[in-house]
Amino acid sequence: MSDTLFSEFEGIGSKQWKQQIQYELKGADYNETLIWESPEGIKVRPFYHSDEAEQPLNIQSPTSAFKIVQNIFVHDLEKSISRANETLNRGAESIRFTLENDQVDIEKLLNSISIDVPVYLYFEFLNVDFIKKIDGIVAKRNAPVYVEVDPIGQLAKDGNLFVNVDSDFTVLNDLNQACQNINFLSIDTALYQNAGANIVQQLAYALAHTNEYFNRITSINNPVTIKVAVGTNYFFEIAKLRALRLLLNTLAKEYNHTFDCHLLVTPTKRNKTLYDYNVNMLRTTTECMSAILGGADAVANLAYDAIYHKDNEFGDRISRNQLLVLKHESYFDIVNNPSDGAYYIESLTEQLAEKALVLFKDIEANGGFITQLIEGTIQRKIKESADKEQELFDSGKEILLGTNKYPNKEDRMSHDLELFPFVKTNPRKTLITPIIEKRLAEKMEQERLKSE
Repeated sequence: MSDTLFSEFEGIGSKQWKQQIQYELKGADYNETLIWESPEGIKVRPFYHSDEAEQPLNIQSPTSAFKIVQNIFVHDLEKSISRANETLNRGAESIRFTLENDQVDIEKLLNSISIDVPVYLYFEFLNVDFIKKIDGIVAKRNAPVYVEVDPIGQLAKDGNLFVNVDSDFTVLNDLNQACQNINFLSIDTALYQNAGANIVQQLAYALAHTNEYFNRITSINNPVTIKVAVGTNYFFEIAKLRALRLLLNTLAKEYNHTFDCHLLVTPTKRNKTLYDYNVNMLRTTTECMSAILGGADAVANLAYDAIYHKDNEFGDRISRNQLLVLKHESYFDIVNNPSDGAYYIESLTEQLAEKALVLFKDIEANGGFITQLIEGTIQRKIKESADKEQELFDSGKEILLGTNKYPNKEDRMSHDLELFPFVKTNPRKTLITPIIEKRLAEKMEQERLKSE
């Protein structure tokens, strides 16, 4: 039927469309008026046509598989268990626990959660016995447990490995041989996005980051978990996730690693605002949409007040409900590979992947990712990208509605500015940076300790 439905209409090629557009422009230059260039150097055209499309990339992005993840910080064990089970009853499908130390009764924590629920465990320490204990505990669980161990991510964020390169990778190789029931290896690429890296850099750094593990760990036997942050550039973020899966799976084949990567996706903190804070819900909604349509395996939404309040029931419930609406009322989990056939997204995916591959090869030719982190090259490149983005933001060329465009002058948020006086200096002219994020985290921790 599809062959004959429009057979009575004459086909129109891309050349004819361009001629018509030039006519409608009434003398204005087509390239200057309608083509814009992204920070990644990609020129975006006003339309994309099938006669210019390359062969489909055939990237598998099954939206039906995505899980709704709830983040929970474990400080009081009983309260954390209660909160986890309550959120599962209210629609969450997976729990991501953050552990502050290895003194937590991990057996009690895991055994208090349904064996059918996937669990993520994030901690900023590397204790081989603790992780082996987790592997033994989860042997009877039906759902996977992902232990987010990432020494290179620790180096990128903190400036130090847990011990040193040799010691940390000895531990990883030990875990790779000993652990049969958990997915223990994780790559935190959200750090690069939140620090200001552009999309090509994020992809290349994710690839180089992963390549270090493939090089140094013999025969990885489980899927690698990739934590990704998505920004507000809707179609580019969809293409980013598709390109990431394509690149990582291509790299994995070179090491005879046959497992598909596991994408845990969360909205970025970089574009969230202290003012007109309800607009954060709009931004996280479109970012979650990009995550799902791009093929995320799990989505952990960001509460609208996450950058200036400690975790609270209301913010968590709203963020969870955003995903519930997308999944059960907007039916985002019905159609697999929803981006297939979208020439624009296919073109973006291919261009992002190609540019990222060039940058990845350059990193490898200049000593590899760990070497460039230690030398400060990666940090310098991200700062250059972040400064460029800040300049676009300050000049109004990059627009965040309600922040640097159409701000609500009556919204002073005085109660929050008293908590964060450093924001007073230039509140609407600063994107969230790692320094501000660190100060916010310190302030939230102080508030949490006072309240307990």
